[in-house]
Amino acid sequence: MGLGNPRGPLLLQVIETQYQPQIFSEARRFTDIGNRVIGSSVHRVIERPKIKEIQPLESKRELHFTIIILMRLPAFVLCLIVFCVCLGAQQQPPASVNGDQPNKITTSVDVVNVVFTVTDDDGRFVKDLTRDQFRILDNNRPPKEITSFEPQTGLPLRVGLLVDASNSIRDRFKFEQQAATDFLQQMLNPDSDKALVLSFDEQYELVQDFTNDIDKLSAGVRKISPGGSTALWDAVYYTCREKLMKEGSSNPVRRVIVLISDGSDTQSHVYKQEAIDMAQRAEVAIYTISTGLGFERGEGDHNLKLLADATGGQAFFPLKIDDVESAFVRIQHELRSQYSISYKPDNFVPNGQYRTISIKTMPESFKVRAKRGYYARKQ
Repeated sequence: MGLGNPRGPLLLQVIETQYQPQIFSEARRFTDIGNRVIGSSVHRVIERPKIKEIQPLESKRELHFTIIILMRLPAFVLCLIVFCVCLGAQQQPPASVNGDQPNKITTSVDVVNVVFTVTDDDGRFVKDLTRDQFRILDNNRPPKEITSFEPQTGLPLRVGLLVDASNSIRDRFKFEQQAATDFLQQMLNPDSDKALVLSFDEQYELVQDFTNDIDKLSAGVRKISPGGSTALWDAVYYTCREKLMKEGSSNPVRRVIVLISDGSDTQSHVYKQEAIDMAQRAEVAIYTISTGLGFERGEGDHNLKLLADATGGQAFFPLKIDDVESAFVRIQHELRSQYSISYKPDNFVPNGQYRTISIKTMPESFKVRAKRGYYARKQ
């Protein structure tokens, strides 16, 4: 995409040859080739990553997890890189919206896809309703057109299993590992589903990337060992932005995070709301399982419920360790007992703004759980 003549600050991102999420270095933002600094963000340096390419950022929000300019580079090398990027970008024609680009969502910008769950007052799944039994509002207006509606009990899954490996959950970690392993073995269909395993304490680590190999996923879970503080929001943000959002598929898939944690965060570089916003942009439903155990609900449990409610998932609060396995089973059944609807909103503007969603049954005798809204994709 050509840079043209931007009126605002020119934001650049350095893409590493091998992404290592635990490596950060001091970063600064520049408004032009003259190296005029408008802000800075400092992180620890473990080793110098290799640079593959530099690309323009779409917004300032993306600065949080992007190494902008490595301060260890000599000044003349830095200026040369920036000059080459600007010169090359001006010579390239604008990319086609419909061109073949990896990791891009190819569905129409004015079609909204929603996967949702319906239960009765006793929490039992209701799977036999028709399209006419639902009332949908998008930004408080009925859709202009319903393009598809069907139960999606066999919808392919892309699951991110996030495991809290901080010291706060050490005493019950082995049981949770086994429950998570059993969940993956029983949940995934190797012919259509994929999952990844990510652990986090003060840093997050991708211990197993997307695969349909159950043995590799199980080995990844067993590799995790507890220790350190907690970077919960960083882990959620990274998984949504760098993994689930970029997991392309020619057919619709269900993007899900299953998060095992006490909900506390002591180390993240991004804020809570930024992690939630990124999950909504990536169309990810988050299911949380609290490791707090007990009747008292603290800030950690509040965080877990907030994540689930904002993304159309569900929060589970086991009272004893054996209930953790039951929560995994419940999530497994829900992911195979859902509806999917696609529609064209009325008065839709592709401006990147947030739009609310409301889905209810008619009559209102059942409970519907869905994401609360979405960000309108830009043209």
